[in-house]
Amino acid sequence: MTLKERLTEDFKEAMKAKDEVRKNTINLARAAIKQYEVDNRGTELDDEGVTGIIAKQVKMRKDALADFEKAGRTDLLDAYKAEIEVLMAYLPKQLTADEILEVVKETAAAMGIEGGKQNMGKLIGAVMGKVKGVADGGEVKKVVEAFLS
Repeated sequence: MTLKERLTEDFKEAMKAKDEVRKNTINLARAAIKQYEVDNRGTELDDEGVTGIIAKQVKMRKDALADFEKAGRTDLLDAYKAEIEVLMAYLPKQLTADEILEVVKETAAAMGIEGGKQNMGKLIGAVMGKVKGVADGGEVKKVVEAFLS
């Protein structure tokens, strides 16, 4: 079963269970996927493409969390956290900071980088190529900064 088929089935289940948060979140993700396909002249997305769209949806919601927190909108904060939780079920297991650090160490050793902020861009680019889809870019940046310091 492809990821798109799984989203459709889970949407139907959420409708039957009257789970509004899950239903609405899955529907928004499906709409984003459909919009991408329409914008790219009917290009059918594979599982990797769908995962990328879902990851983008999670990132958008995580970015909005800080704004809601500043504004004191706990109602929206809780709603977005619930949506993130639903969407994370469709993404591959994310790497922990320790696992990212191991990839950073291996990559730095292979590239001959021992430290220095001037190497940050090169190292982040190389690491992101290896952990794409299983690690958040912001988390990778933090780990690389700590490693190079």
